[in-house]
Amino acid sequence: MYGDGTTAVNAGRPPAEKYTPSLPGPVFAAYYHLPGEPAGPYTYGRDTNPTWTLLESAIAELEGGGEATSFASGMAAVSAVLLSLVRAGDAVVMPDDCYQTTRMLRERLESYGAEVRMVPTTGDAVFTALEGARLVYLETPSNPNLDTCDITRVCEAAHRAGALVAVDNTLATPLGQRPLDLGADISLASDTKAMTGHGDLLLGHVATRDPGIAEAVRLWRKTVGAVPGPMEAWLAHRSLATLEVRLDRQCANALAIAQALRGRDGVSGLRYPGLPDDPAHEIAARQMRRFGCVVSFTLPDEASAERFLGSLRLVGQATSFGSVHSMAERRGRWGGDAVPPGFVRLSAGIENTGDLVADVLQALAASAPAGGPDHVP
Repeated sequence: MYGDGTTAVNAGRPPAEKYTPSLPGPVFAAYYHLPGEPAGPYTYGRDTNPTWTLLESAIAELEGGGEATSFASGMAAVSAVLLSLVRAGDAVVMPDDCYQTTRMLRERLESYGAEVRMVPTTGDAVFTALEGARLVYLETPSNPNLDTCDITRVCEAAHRAGALVAVDNTLATPLGQRPLDLGADISLASDTKAMTGHGDLLLGHVATRDPGIAEAVRLWRKTVGAVPGPMEAWLAHRSLATLEVRLDRQCANALAIAQALRGRDGVSGLRYPGLPDDPAHEIAARQMRRFGCVVSFTLPDEASAERFLGSLRLVGQATSFGSVHSMAERRGRWGGDAVPPGFVRLSAGIENTGDLVADVLQALAASAPAGGPDHVP
């Protein structure tokens, strides 16, 4: 068994062959030569592609085995799970505090005749909603509040009730947490975020050890056309090689920022699962190997948050996370999330830790009202 870094560097790459590259270039093909019966691995460009094959092999290896299916975006992966496995009359249990675009699928599911039961990520409400459920959908840690739930415990209860369990693992990545090893039937993610890590790709994936589920999500991808481009797939595979080194720096930076913000005037609701006193830490420490790159906290009001964001020099303002470039936003500007007006979600990049912490603290000082305790003239 190799370490995470060794696995990430080599995952999905073909055996060495004289005069060939370590990672073959992207295959651009809408069709393939196909005389006779349509048998074989590559028949049409919407079904399969050699570049997808290598990427999916790599992702499956990082997820701990099974099969992976790549998608054009994270939401394509989410939709594939929820819309391919749920039928009219089925019940779905979903977090009421998960990614807001995922929650928008509730209306779609209900329009198809499914029952959607919304429960918080934390606490035991999920266990009271399991009876007769077809699918339990989890997001842990949740975005943007960073709450966690015990994946193993939920899986055991859900399976006793006859339900499948899918886990959105976007924030953790497979190097932070492996839902399939914890009992989940499905692990999915937006690979737009930390998996590819450079903020220049839209991709997603679904991983499972159940061949029937893998076939269902692949058929969904084919019929709705939610396929990744070969160039995006190749760039994603190339980016996986640095996944461990990126994550280790990002997690170290996130922890340092969280520690620097603890107890600061004007900062409340500080959340990072890696902090020993964080409400999510006990569960996170049992099931996560890395605590992720996202820190959240609340400043006194919208104006304070905007001053903070406007004063940052190294941290950009953007609505994503997981990039090598640090970024932050006032999450309430989008609506849809139950967060205070001054709530900030910050994603730590791979900048030098001291520089990043210094930037956050100077921006915090600049965000204080004139004459306040942290005001810098």
